[in-house]
Amino acid sequence: MLSLRALAAIISLTLVNLELVTCRSPADGGKAPAPTAEASEVVSLPGVDTSNLTSREKADWSMFVTELLAPCPDQPVSVAECVKQKRDCRLCLPAAQFLATQVREGKARSQIEGAFRKRFAPDQIKTLEVHDSPALGPVNAPVQIVEWADFECPFCGKAAPALHGLVDAYPGQVRLVFKHFPLSIHQHAEKAARAAVAAGKQGKFWEMHARLFAAHAEGKELDDATVKRIAQDLRLDLKKFQDDAASEATADVVTRDRKQADALELSGTPWIYINGRHFDLTHFDLTRDLPNWIETELEAKTGKRPSRVTPSDAGSASAGSDAGPAGAASTKRAEKAP
Repeated sequence: MLSLRALAAIISLTLVNLELVTCRSPADGGKAPAPTAEASEVVSLPGVDTSNLTSREKADWSMFVTELLAPCPDQPVSVAECVKQKRDCRLCLPAAQFLATQVREGKARSQIEGAFRKRFAPDQIKTLEVHDSPALGPVNAPVQIVEWADFECPFCGKAAPALHGLVDAYPGQVRLVFKHFPLSIHQHAEKAARAAVAAGKQGKFWEMHARLFAAHAEGKELDDATVKRIAQDLRLDLKKFQDDAASEATADVVTRDRKQADALELSGTPWIYINGRHFDLTHFDLTRDLPNWIETELEAKTGKRPSRVTPSDAGSASAGSDAGPAGAASTKRAEKAP
């Protein structure tokens, strides 16, 4: 069985020697120094290890867990009181641990409070329409990941294995849904999106998904000739594939996904939601934060530690879904739509 640290290591291996960014500009600014707390008492909470924090960091953390409210709206107490009193909120302890990590990383107060809100505030959860989008994993999985991506965005291609790996690592517990957001700055992105939709009509969406990302990673243009070769390699009915790719129905699918992203104010790709909550790559990192996020969601939903499998045992992880092979590695800073 994989440990959480081992899962993070597996994801890290796909990202070695890569700066974790997303398709976006301009680049994010630097980090401001962390605040100095004026809390009169250093808090100690069961289940939160603060031994590697400095005295100042412990004071800062104590301030945050004392000031910020518990993640569950029916528990109107601070994070610290929620943990101490063992309130009926499974997110309180993860919230306190999250704040310790943020302080340890030297984040400014505004950054920590912003990240905490995105991660735990109840009003940050969105309802997403996904019923007919291609997906891996069972429809009733306790964790649902929804990703908007562009086949010519290199960071989307690099993110694919980390996201696909979660479906395999937590069989039956994670569902991955794909949505299209071809950026106008990418010459062939729209046609590539249509090609994926057309391949899906012949049951080969994920195979096309993988091949498009792989071809782009190899430096190939995703032009008509490249897409045609991929379709032939996948043994698609070529005439049907080309007719479907050019159809109004296929264009409508891509347009629908784009409009949904616009409503969510998408600012770059990949754009990821986990159980309706934005995994904002300006605040969070796929290598460092994603495994713990998934573990926390699973435990909060099921009330028990999630079961994990090693990659060699994960062959049946996508059973019952419209699955196919995965495509490429990770991210953190987006390629911005004009």
